[in-house]
Amino acid sequence: MTHTDDTQANADATVRELADIPAVEVISRAAVMLMSSAAEKLGLSDADPESSPHRDLDEARRVITALAGLITASVEYLGPHAGPMRDGLQSLQRAFREASAHPDEPGKGPGEKLTGPVY
Repeated sequence: MTHTDDTQANADATVRELADIPAVEVISRAAVMLMSSAAEKLGLSDADPESSPHRDLDEARRVITALAGLITASVEYLGPHAGPMRDGLQSLQRAFREASAHPDEPGKGPGEKLTGPVY
């Protein structure tokens, strides 16, 4: 088997594995990844978020907005996971507002056009 054959076999195995995972789990995994990314970009994984080398509010805005879109579009499929995911999203939206030197007006923050204002 050549390297190309191995690569194709691995890709085929990955596709088969994804086919066996329920949609709600794929959506949940994607949401958790976006939440983790946003937290990192807000510097929340460091003792002092303001001095975190990972802090990037522009990037955090993008990830939080993507998360809001995913959760808003998927809420009917998330069942009991919907509430905790919405809570996590709102926590990140609030953390973004607190981290901003000049906070957006309510309704103008990341993802708020999809979720409504977060105070």
